[in-house]
Amino acid sequence: MSNKKQFLKFNLAWLYGGIFAVLVILYLTNNQSYNREVDSTKFEEIARGKGMEKITVYKDHAEAQLTDSAKTAIYGDEVPKGTPVIIKTNIPSSDSFAETLQRWRNDYDLNIPVTYDKSSDIEAILWSVGPFILLIAFWFFIMRRMSNPGSGGGGGGVFNVGKSTARLYEKGNTRVTFNDVAGLSEAKQEVEEIVEFLKNPNKYTELGGKIPKGALLVGPPGTGKTLLAKAVAGEADVPFFSLSGSDFVEMFVGVGASRVRDLFRQAKEKAPCIIFIDEIDAVGRARGKSPNMGANDERENTLNQLLTEMDGFGSNSGVIILAATNRADILDKALLRAGRFDRQIYVELPDLNDRKEIFDVHLRNVKIDNTVDRDLLARQTPGFSGADIANVCNEAALIAARKNKKTVEKQDFMDAVDRIIGGLEKRSKITTDEEKRSIAIHEAGHASLSWHLQYANPLVKVTIVPRGKALGAAWYLPEERQITPREAMLDEMCATLGGRAAEEIFIGRISTGAANDLERVTKQAYAMVVYFGMSDRLPNLSYYDSTGQEYGFTKPYSETTAKIIDEEVSRIVNEQYERAKAILKEHAEGHAQLTEVLLANEVIYTEDVEKIFGKRPWKSRSEEILQDNETKENLTESSSPFTTTTTIEVEQPVVPDDNDQEPETKQ
Repeated sequence: MSNKKQFLKFNLAWLYGGIFAVLVILYLTNNQSYNREVDSTKFEEIARGKGMEKITVYKDHAEAQLTDSAKTAIYGDEVPKGTPVIIKTNIPSSDSFAETLQRWRNDYDLNIPVTYDKSSDIEAILWSVGPFILLIAFWFFIMRRMSNPGSGGGGGGVFNVGKSTARLYEKGNTRVTFNDVAGLSEAKQEVEEIVEFLKNPNKYTELGGKIPKGALLVGPPGTGKTLLAKAVAGEADVPFFSLSGSDFVEMFVGVGASRVRDLFRQAKEKAPCIIFIDEIDAVGRARGKSPNMGANDERENTLNQLLTEMDGFGSNSGVIILAATNRADILDKALLRAGRFDRQIYVELPDLNDRKEIFDVHLRNVKIDNTVDRDLLARQTPGFSGADIANVCNEAALIAARKNKKTVEKQDFMDAVDRIIGGLEKRSKITTDEEKRSIAIHEAGHASLSWHLQYANPLVKVTIVPRGKALGAAWYLPEERQITPREAMLDEMCATLGGRAAEEIFIGRISTGAANDLERVTKQAYAMVVYFGMSDRLPNLSYYDSTGQEYGFTKPYSETTAKIIDEEVSRIVNEQYERAKAILKEHAEGHAQLTEVLLANEVIYTEDVEKIFGKRPWKSRSEEILQDNETKENLTESSSPFTTTTTIEVEQPVVPDDNDQEPETKQ
């Protein structure tokens, strides 16, 4: 380390503060005495009466401090006791006053100390000019701060409030390339053409083609839309303007439209370049649909200006606009038409191969051992986005560091998945033996039914260790289906109701532990009837409006139809509940064995269920891979975003409120 002292950098505010402090000190010191100005005759009279303690001679005036007796004789009670009084008189010059003093010594026998101050009267100058200097300096300071453009190209001060706040990445500053974007193979193919447009526009314009104005990246959160936009700029090696849709929104009227104009002005100067607007739904929401009348005028003006800049009379040659949103359904139609956002690129959740590539990217800087299998990690994280996978890798590294390991092992990754999905384990949570048995019976019911239903998701793990808000949970490995048959939905509902059915059969009573199960089953049954047309009494009808149009009524069916829907939902749920009870009664002995294993070990795996019920007659591709290539150790900690999590609680019954929300302690 260097021993050199680190001095603070000079700041202009120090100067202003110093001036202010000096003025305050002078003011306070000046108030410690009484100053009186007298004429020369009065001054001489007091000197003749020997009422002065000392005299100070300046360039154009003389001052004398009075004695206590003279002070009392002249001013009486006007001056508080102990307060010095200084009288002041004007003189022609210090030299002429010296002659006067010599005459006073001779005539009046004056013998008091006399001091000559040859310097200028700094105090007087400061008192007369100082306040004005301070005021002017303070004014310049405020004006400078108000006009300071700030970072990011403007918008830092009052006078630049209408300037664009976009952050500019100059050519070559964007280091992200397509090599840093794992998966998203189809999306990358779409945007690669945009890169070609920017690199070699003549290839397309010679044939009469036009460079697209913009591309809209649509997809769930965390799928890499922003990363993909950065990769486009990095590959094309062009300037890149990045900002959020909310950056246009301001409390001042006309600011949003002004910022849009300034953004495109800067972009035209930097052309060819890319403008990236993240979360464009903040400013691009469909006009005329705001619930607050008049509250959206400024946002609509901003949107109108954006529409004009994207496809107006002006030319935006070489400027390509990329935008990202996960709410494309609420965007204004004028924004999505051809000529503005010519392309909509869907960035979906990664599939199995994409997840493996994403793990490869995020594991580059993680010290892993040879037990980590990227294929297994990819298979056991269905439905995870790129951000979720990055979080898994980071959480696994933190868990390994917490255990003082030198490398990150497979078990750490499995613990990380459980930690993200279910929360922390709570082994210290107090549960009675009766509650523990109820939880084991409930979870064994889920495991038994999922094993004997053809379309149920393959079981990976069941635990009765409290985790998060759940007292017990079952982990499955869902199939990545593109379409779901009716039988699969019914089997899933039946397996979900297995916990409640097991309670009723083997305990003889039900509890609040199935609140989450019932909520999921009810929503799924309503979806089958209302959205997918899978009801016998209402076949081939869907009341779901995917366009988001508002028709002026709450539901597009009559009260009679609503009654039929309720009856069908109730029938479907009851049928699957009775089916679940029938299967459990048929395999009651195996269920009892599973319950005892759970009570003894607090966790069971696929092999435990297979020893009791035998091999599953229906094998999915994922299940075959897991059974052939992995041992019981490889299946210790597995999870997915679609985990069926159930909870048993018998301490105190909790009744859901009118909003059909699950009890607070359920998950």
